[in-house]
Amino acid sequence: MFFSVRDLELRKAHFDATFPPGEIGFSDAKLRQASPLETEGSVELLGNTLGEIRVKGHLNVAMEADCDRCLEPARMPLDTDFDLFYRPEPETGQPGDEVEIDEGESQIAFYAGDGLELEEILREHILLSLPMQRVCNDGCKGICPVCGQNRNLVTCGCAVKPADDRWAALKNLK
Repeated sequence: MFFSVRDLELRKAHFDATFPPGEIGFSDAKLRQASPLETEGSVELLGNTLGEIRVKGHLNVAMEADCDRCLEPARMPLDTDFDLFYRPEPETGQPGDEVEIDEGESQIAFYAGDGLELEEILREHILLSLPMQRVCNDGCKGICPVCGQNRNLVTCGCAVKPADDRWAALKNLK
């Protein structure tokens, strides 16, 4: 769903959309959309801002990824509001040139072209809303470093080898 700056000059736009799993692609191949993404909200061009766009809404989706500890599927439900601001991409001399922004602009994203794509906004918000460590549950025991079995399913009884003692002298340094 594309929101054109020209259309937004005339009126505020509203959206209420559902995206089935697989319709929005994620760059991380291990991240999967496990339920339909439901979203609603509005998009408006802010007056006296030289093209600044405000996107405000709500999304509800369940994402799934491999658990960082045991590699089993980890489900992560997201039910969140968003209030985002986008400004036209600054013009630079050459493509790829660095542009200095002030501290107030650090919370504003930039768009290129004639408007914004809703799918891109949702993808970015989902990726930023996910936890840094993706685990199936807080009590996950992970994988045994010796035999490689999932400790949540099997008690293997493997003994972990002690650390290499050649580095023991460094522990005494303060």
